[in-house]
Amino acid sequence: MRFLKPSRPAAKHGFTYNLGWWIGRIIVWFLVLSLGITVLYKFVPVPITITMIADPNGFEKDWTPLSRIDRNMVAAVIAGEDAKFCSHQGFDQEAIEQAIERNQQGGKLRGGSTISQQTAKNVFLWQGWGWDRYARKGLEVWFTFLIEHVWGKRRIMEVYLNVAETGIGTYGVEAAAQRYYKKSAARLTRVEAARIAAALPSPKKRAVTGAKGFTRRHGNAIAARSGVVRNEALDACVYR
Repeated sequence: MRFLKPSRPAAKHGFTYNLGWWIGRIIVWFLVLSLGITVLYKFVPVPITITMIADPNGFEKDWTPLSRIDRNMVAAVIAGEDAKFCSHQGFDQEAIEQAIERNQQGGKLRGGSTISQQTAKNVFLWQGWGWDRYARKGLEVWFTFLIEHVWGKRRIMEVYLNVAETGIGTYGVEAAAQRYYKKSAARLTRVEAARIAAALPSPKKRAVTGAKGFTRRHGNAIAARSGVVRNEALDACVYR
């Protein structure tokens, strides 16, 4: 039996048909490649991200398995960033609706991103606040869906804690623990982990050590809520 290779569409079909044919091929290749790299990163440490490359301050990182990151750190990011991490499928509908309502009232745009969405953005996409933000959001939905179904919660948390920006030129909680506390992420206390988590939304502006005002109060609140996370097993999906 002879197999024929797919060929380009004949010119007689016209411009619209040819354009659709090429767009279809691009979409198929994108789906295949995005799935392939997602499967690869399920097993292989993420080597670098676009955000790291674009950082004018350079970057310092130290990939660390979740088994060598103190559970206090996991509890802190769940308490500070995504309390429903273990119960949603990548998207927090209630948080999204609240964000839309706030944004409609004017002022600075605020999102309702989960840890899964932040991980998808950090690993596969770029930061941005202009018109390209909307294109990125669409891709973010796709990659969030992929990592939720291919990686699972434990791997999502592991990757997030290794690629999240934790300070100027600092990425991941191991690099943050070494920079701010001169110790491994495996030895972080509840308060230390909470202070790192408090800086995550704005790591270039919020101080981890010597924090004052809102950042200090926010860190204290996260430390208190992280105890609830542990007591109520809101981090169970990461450790089961």
